[in-house]
Amino acid sequence: MITRIEKQAEKSNRIKQWINQLSTKSLVIISLHVLILVVIVWIDGLDYEAKISLFAFLSAMTLWITTKIPAGFVAISLIMFIVIMGAETPDLLYESLSEEVVWLMVGSFIIGEAVKQSQLAERLTGFILRKCHKKSNVLLGVSSILFASVFFIPSTSGRAALSMPMIQQLGVKFSTKEQKVLAILAPVIILMSTSATLIGAGSHLIGIGLLESTVNQSISFSRWLILGVPFAIVISLVSLFIIKWSLWPKDELGTTENVQTVEKVMVKRPMNGKEKKIIILISVLIAGWMTERIHGYDIAFITMIGALLVMTPNYGMISWKQGMKSVSWNLILFVAAATALGKVLVDTGAVKWIETKMLHVLYMFIGAPEWLIVLIILLLTVSSHLYITSHTTRAIVFIPSLLLFSETIGVNPSTVVFLSLIGMNYCVTVPVSSKALLLFYEEGEISYDASNLLKISAILMPLYILIMMLFYFTYWQWVGLHL
Repeated sequence: MITRIEKQAEKSNRIKQWINQLSTKSLVIISLHVLILVVIVWIDGLDYEAKISLFAFLSAMTLWITTKIPAGFVAISLIMFIVIMGAETPDLLYESLSEEVVWLMVGSFIIGEAVKQSQLAERLTGFILRKCHKKSNVLLGVSSILFASVFFIPSTSGRAALSMPMIQQLGVKFSTKEQKVLAILAPVIILMSTSATLIGAGSHLIGIGLLESTVNQSISFSRWLILGVPFAIVISLVSLFIIKWSLWPKDELGTTENVQTVEKVMVKRPMNGKEKKIIILISVLIAGWMTERIHGYDIAFITMIGALLVMTPNYGMISWKQGMKSVSWNLILFVAAATALGKVLVDTGAVKWIETKMLHVLYMFIGAPEWLIVLIILLLTVSSHLYITSHTTRAIVFIPSLLLFSETIGVNPSTVVFLSLIGMNYCVTVPVSSKALLLFYEEGEISYDASNLLKISAILMPLYILIMMLFYFTYWQWVGLHL
């Protein structure tokens, strides 16, 4: 007969065996969660709901970056955790599928499939491959096209949606490692080029609108071009170099496959009916995106109209079944849950608490030298993507406070707003920080690893701040931008 002592010894041995089976990595992740929990519990000024949502969000970021657990599983599990802990109602899960970004991505996948089926993507990739004989030069060719798109597609997600078929088609010509580089290059260049123009992001228009209504100042479209284009070119080239240097396989820098003749034929052949239809549709989509403020329909709704048109029986380019199969539902569920995780931070007041603490730090620098004020503004705005996942929300949350700060210390509000908006354009650390990054994350055909994104950001974020500082004290001041 087994005694109580023997049972306890057996139980103790099982626990020891379980602990021994845990890898060092698992122990580190568990320790991180315990540390995060302890720190959050001891924070004053946050209520129960805000603490739970902050813990869930930080846990999600930790697991996305350090583990191979499916990102969608992590996001949905932590939404469930928030609900079970009583910090939110089950509506948090249900309503996550009604987010604008979810329908934007559904429409983007369907339109992307139509572009692919029409062979327009093949024509564009053929043009790039014909001009770029070395594989590494293809990165520059792709970057140039993506950079140019900022001047006529006023949405990072819109540019990402249209670039997906091209990147997928290019991926056929490259190895798996190279495909991962292309998948990370596209959204990063799209985000870095955003600063070139006033219409590059909705947050720019929101920021300028707040500037006009608060202090009756503004930054014109042409003025923004003068200030933004040189910076966007430099930071895009720096980003390209860092991605190429740190991620591109060193043993795969040779020439592209000997497909020049095939690509030449592809580029020169007459356009078929589907290609013509998709070009007309994309032109209409771009016009719809650019006139959003006139007709009042957001980018996601316009994109879904385009998706329905390409699947229209007898007149569309693909069938309903093809369109549905083209959608990465795994990614859609992840995006819905991840967006809800970011939104709940705002709803529970966690973001407001973080903003208040940061602004208290800002006011300590009244009377500080100019370079220190600029640096503090940049540190605040560039890092804001880590806890406010929506680009638009970052502008809504921070711009009013920064305008108040600028008036308090007696500096130029328009300069503060411009620097802040450019700073907020940086969101290259975790996939959930940008719709453009999400579109390429965990997509079946071509995708990137979250750990690689973190690796890029560890190098790029300090450089982004440094280059902004250099621009402010050189070019921007030469063209009249002063605090």
